[in-house]
Amino acid sequence: MSALLTEAQRVHDARHLSDRLIAEATGAAPSTARDWLAGRSVPTGSRADRLIELVEITDRLARVMDPEYIPIWLSRPLEVLDDDKPIERLAQGDYRSVAQLIGEIEYGVT
Repeated sequence: MSALLTEAQRVHDARHLSDRLIAEATGAAPSTARDWLAGRSVPTGSRADRLIELVEITDRLARVMDPEYIPIWLSRPLEVLDDDKPIERLAQGDYRSVAQLIGEIEYGVT
């Protein structure tokens, strides 16, 4: 199994992200995300980029919150993101705004 698929499986298992959330974050269909998780296909191009970003975001979130809460946090509209959901920002390729917000949480900046 490729390293990228191993990371996808880890996000699914350890960070409690459903195939639907992984698909939403990467711009893939849920069936495609299920294929990744089963090792039947490998993400490429922008979907691979989004998956790598999702892995990093969920790793950082796991340092500041219970991993079971991560899918809820990613799916909540947040005022600081103009009421966008973090998962939507990631899907749009806006890793930086979500990473910046997590940085503020990590370092207690309000």
